[in-house]
Amino acid sequence: MARHMDGHDLHADENVYDALATADNDGRWAFGTGFDAGTAGSSAIDAPAPEGADRDDLATYCLMLADDALVASQRLAGWTTKAPELEEEVALANTALDLLGQARVLLARAGHLGAAEPFRHGPQDAEDVLAYFRDDRAFRNVTLVETDLGDFGQTIAWLLLLASWRLALMQRLTGSRDPVLAAVAGKAVKELTYHRDYAAQWVLRLGDGTELSHARMQAGLDAVWPFVEELFLAHPVEQRLVAAGVAVDPAALRADVDAVLDQVLPAARLTRPGRPAVGLVGGRGGRDGVHTEALGAVLAVMQSLARAHPEATW
Repeated sequence: MARHMDGHDLHADENVYDALATADNDGRWAFGTGFDAGTAGSSAIDAPAPEGADRDDLATYCLMLADDALVASQRLAGWTTKAPELEEEVALANTALDLLGQARVLLARAGHLGAAEPFRHGPQDAEDVLAYFRDDRAFRNVTLVETDLGDFGQTIAWLLLLASWRLALMQRLTGSRDPVLAAVAGKAVKELTYHRDYAAQWVLRLGDGTELSHARMQAGLDAVWPFVEELFLAHPVEQRLVAAGVAVDPAALRADVDAVLDQVLPAARLTRPGRPAVGLVGGRGGRDGVHTEALGAVLAVMQSLARAHPEATW
């Protein structure tokens, strides 16, 4: 049985692609989010930055979280028509849509705080400007989300690490002094709990399966492991916003992620890799706009239509 974006069971009489057609008809490129910024009260997109939080820092932090979700969503969308089974195709597509919804609200928040203005060349919505008209050096995502997902086993390892980390982050962000971050986090916790559990179930199934599935699952974990360390490094923007009660210290997330891995990996007969960390150049990484060539390929696909028809609406 497949799942909807919100995690409830999808019954046989429901169209598995209904969510793909859901939009808010406001002329934006992206699909709907389920987050009503117009009726969210104090969590409206145009809420002022909390006292003591620098406006530019908050915009950058929103971009960090949005870019993680946006690029990860685009990566997962690559499994459409390619997944091993229809049920897994729907599950991965719905996971991508969940992340896209998170990205949309965060991009809108960043746009309200002024992040879109350096990239604007017309009347486009701030979401679209930030998603489609920045080059790779202006993206602030961690390196893990831009990497090639490889085969299904590697994708599942990638998703387990990403979802465990982002869930731990969003659980803490529900207490953020920024009302938009807190509202996004509150909805994202439910989605990410499903993402993590879905990935964990597949890690167990493949890792504790046949000799071949075990080997491929271990190889997938080995491939993504070098990008994990960057997840726990605090950028100066994050450090300043942590002091203001707005952001979360990435170092505080390590224990939660380790707890998940300590439970899942032994049960799946998998070994925690000992591969050295990569993803930083001179101490700078994705949060600073330093990316691998893989991001350029992702953006070329994601941005091509919008750049070819910059004034178009759906």
